[in-house]
Amino acid sequence: MNFIIAIAEANIWAVGLLLLVFQLAAHEVGYRIGARTKARGNGQPENVGVVVGGMLGLLAFVLALTLSYSSTHFNERRQDALAEANAIGTAWLRAQAIDSPAALDVANLLGKYLDVRESFVRAGRDEQAVAKANEQTSLLQQQIWSQVTVVVRERPDPVAAALMNAVNETFDTGTSARFALDTRLPAQIFWLLVGVMVLSMASLGYQFGLRGRPVRFLVLLLTLVWTAVVVDILDLATARLGSFRTDVRPYEWTRQGFGSFATTPPPSQ
Repeated sequence: MNFIIAIAEANIWAVGLLLLVFQLAAHEVGYRIGARTKARGNGQPENVGVVVGGMLGLLAFVLALTLSYSSTHFNERRQDALAEANAIGTAWLRAQAIDSPAALDVANLLGKYLDVRESFVRAGRDEQAVAKANEQTSLLQQQIWSQVTVVVRERPDPVAAALMNAVNETFDTGTSARFALDTRLPAQIFWLLVGVMVLSMASLGYQFGLRGRPVRFLVLLLTLVWTAVVVDILDLATARLGSFRTDVRPYEWTRQGFGSFATTPPPSQ
């Protein structure tokens, strides 16, 4: 699976091209075997049709299963990004509401934290950018928590406790977002899908070989559709490949919210 991901990182459609070649080759091999079987008079096209129908039905089930898995994880990444942006915004507002230099430091650090988290989501396949964002995230979390500790010690009341809970929620959602972005399609599911596709094409070619009527153009169209679906599944399941990326607009909207409250001074105690 790692070398498939490596190819996809260079060009995700290169994976689709490989899958297309494998399927067409399997179909051609199956067709030639079927033609030779027919020439020897040993073929049973009716019985083979039942098996081919079962294989195609199994392929449809596996495609639906993997597509559902991939779309679910794609939606989870979107929801985690939204939850993280909302948590940062809530913590920032609570820090702004406390008349304390340490609380204002927390608010300023949360503004930087928002930028870092957005850059983490935007990083794409740049491993150095991802590592840098993770390093900056850890450093800012330490700094933010240090200032939150000062606030709690200055005023051990429900207001400080609310800020502490909001910051803790911010860190938790950041971990969830990182985990979701690092989660990939399990190798077992991917190879199951590829294996069923290749076997289905081979059995379909065998059936056409027994009947002696090749329909290569229609088979090519069918193979192209299957390949496009698999490429989309791989794209959906892997956060930093292709065009299905996690939306960063929630971070941008949160930053806009910071600007709308920036001119409002904190209340006096």
